[in-house]
Formats: sequence, structure tokens, C-alpha cells
Amino acid sequence: MRDRRHSAALFKAAVGRDAVSIVDELRRVILDGAVPPGTPIPVGEVAEMFGVSHIPVRESLKTLTAEGLVQHRQNSGYAVAQLTASELVEMYLVRETLESAAMAAAVVHASDSDRAHLAEVHETLQQALKFDDAQAYHRHSRQFHMALSRPSRMLRLVHMLESAWNITEPVQLMVHVEPQQRILLHEDHRVMLDAFLSGDAEALLAAAAVHNRRLNVVVESLPTDTGLVLGDR
Repeated sequence: MRDRRHSAALFKAAVGRDAVSIVDELRRVILDGAVPPGTPIPVGEVAEMFGVSHIPVRESLKTLTAEGLVQHRQNSGYAVAQLTASELVEMYLVRETLESAAMAAAVVHASDSDRAHLAEVHETLQQALKFDDAQAYHRHSRQFHMALSRPSRMLRLVHMLESAWNITEPVQLMVHVEPQQRILLHEDHRVMLDAFLSGDAEALLAAAAVHNRRLNVVVESLPTDTGLVLGDR
């Protein structure tokens, strides 16, 4: 697992200069995994890039701090939020709980269009696996899980799931799993797809439980010396 360097220049390089919304662009950079946890966010340089004063940049960073994506330290300023190992485990438990509730309802309420969309997203996962594109697999994995959840029609629950997922997103977990682990996780996805398409809620939740156990093994094995997560204090 490679060591990901933390530098303000890295954040500056990732920000799109043509973005209209400062907060949306900063959020995109963080959620895309373009900058790792702990990366400093240079307020002055970001403000200069957008052609604004420091005030709207700080307001945007306060919004992202409230979302759990950014941290502010008194002497070092703003940085991409960095979870401890136990906090990451906790957030995956939150995701698992919310997603299970959403899927149980989604499999009942899903339309033909919902099922077709899920199958399409699964095909993009298949292609990412075929070409060993870990970043694409990570990105499409989230899309797959949300396609399993959104048909629940439970908007507040899905919003909470999205928010919890955002907090874990800077770690980019699927990028750091071994290829063999990714194959096993993908097989879980196939079983979940089949259960959803057949309307079998019990089989879907059982497959999701197996999948989450595999994920938790990966989460708990992440080293604390690469900067992805912090050691528990």
C-alpha cells in the first residue's frame, strides 16, 4: 500500500479553476479521492484561484467541516478530514446499518427501471474489474450500492447514507484492497444483484451481510503509518 504524501500543492493542483461553486468544487475534490486525508487546504491560494477573498473560501470550509469532510486545527489551519482507525470502523458500521434498512425497502418498491439501472451499474463494475481499474471500481461500487438503496423511496434515510458514505470516501477503500479481495467483493455484488432482481429481500440482506464482513476485514487491516487513517490515541 503506497504512502500518499500530504501537501497543500496537491490540493491546489486538484481544484478546478472554472468551477462555479467553491463549496461544490472543494467537496468534489475530496470525494473524488484526488487528495488524501490529512492534505492541507491552503485558504489563500484557493481564494486566489477562484478570484475571491478568503471569506467565501472559509465559509465553504466551515460547511465541509460540518459535513465531516474537513478538519480545522488551531495552529495548522484546514485539512482534509482524517479519521482514526476506530472511527473508520464505526462509520462503516453506520453505513451498513443504514444501507440494510434502505435495501430491505428498495427491493420491495423497485421498478423495472430501477432494476435495469442496477444491472447497468453492475456491468460498469465488471468492466472496471476486467481492466484492473481500482479507482473506477471504487467509484462504480458506490454507484452500485446507491442503486440498491435509492428505490427505497426513503429520502431522509438515503440522505443519511450518502452523508455517512461521504465521510469514508477520502480513504478510497476499494483502491487499497488486494486484487483477489476485489474479486471476492465483486462476487458478493453479483449475488446481491441477483437477489435484488428476483425481489428476494432475505437473500439480498444475507449477501450484503457477507459483503460487509469482507469489507470490515479490509477496513480493520488498514495500516496507520501511511496517512490514510490515524492510530487510535
